[in-house]
Amino acid sequence: MDERISIPVSLPHPNPTVSYWQNPPDEIGDICSTTQLPEEVDIAIVGSGISGAAIAYNVLCRAPGTNIVMLEARNAVSGATGRNGGHTKGASYTTFPTNVEKLGLDEAIKIAKLELNTVRQVHAFARKHNIACESEHIDTTDVIYNQESLEQAAAAVKFMQNVMPNHPASKYTFWNKKETEEKFLVPGAAGAVTYEAGSLSSYKFVIGLLKLCLNQGLNLQTNTPVTSLHKQESSASSSFNYGNSKGWTVVTPRGNIQAAQVIMATNGYSAAIYPKLQGVIVPVRGQVTAHRPGSAIPTSGLSTTYSFNYGSGFDYMIQCPDTSKYPRDIVIGGGFGESKNGGLANYGTTDDSVLDPAIKLGT
Repeated sequence: MDERISIPVSLPHPNPTVSYWQNPPDEIGDICSTTQLPEEVDIAIVGSGISGAAIAYNVLCRAPGTNIVMLEARNAVSGATGRNGGHTKGASYTTFPTNVEKLGLDEAIKIAKLELNTVRQVHAFARKHNIACESEHIDTTDVIYNQESLEQAAAAVKFMQNVMPNHPASKYTFWNKKETEEKFLVPGAAGAVTYEAGSLSSYKFVIGLLKLCLNQGLNLQTNTPVTSLHKQESSASSSFNYGNSKGWTVVTPRGNIQAAQVIMATNGYSAAIYPKLQGVIVPVRGQVTAHRPGSAIPTSGLSTTYSFNYGSGFDYMIQCPDTSKYPRDIVIGGGFGESKNGGLANYGTTDDSVLDPAIKLGT
């Protein structure tokens, strides 16, 4: 692992594989709000995924008129946000005991509540702003194949229910082996657990969020990779109060920008432009597949999303709603354990121009 995390992180590959969610790209996919880059801004946000878009939206709502430029190396929302499995779920029971151990009970409870609230607020935001993103606020089912893992899940949920009784964040329904086989048509599982979650096209959701930001004055510059950041020695001019911030020089192939503050919403690519993060934020390449539904799939569709949890990892699955371009498609993510050395080969990897051959071929 030490060898993998020391691999120098690259900028996003200029020719990635075509994402299922991004085919075809939205009309703002390659937008440049202005022909020339601004010379000075209050905030430069690097990355146009969910983190960058959410930050831009909240700043613009709280401080209208803030001069924000968002810089994206490729098309808008072309990274992990536009390439994932389509889930909105917290699975708080899987992390709650560890959070209690590391952070204390009060913080663990806050995190569990925040995770559920985030799921709810994402779908509520999509409804409020009429963002057509295939949003479905439905339950999810974690199918668990290992008996010990099932017992650990049950113990974690019992713990949660004891410390936050009657709170929806601790509401889980367990199914035994027979019930799991009959209700979810999954043979060989030890059991399952169902809880509140959802699914959506995060690509369409964030595209919708960016359009709201553009209407509020966001300057979005796609196909403009940031290659480096440099701290300035003297304060940058800014119409927004950033205390004692001295500002940054943001370097791109199209020119430099002076920014009072820089927000890196760059996920696994962060170390490419800020080397101090090498080994701190480690990229991991994943893979999902989409399948046309067969005749055995109920015409009413699947009632929940799924995860399939086994000893060495998990896979995950959603079904696209009738509002999708491809209604009832089954989107399955993971296969991580099938890749070389149990997935180790995908650590430290940013190249999304190719598929993992082991996962692709099922070898």
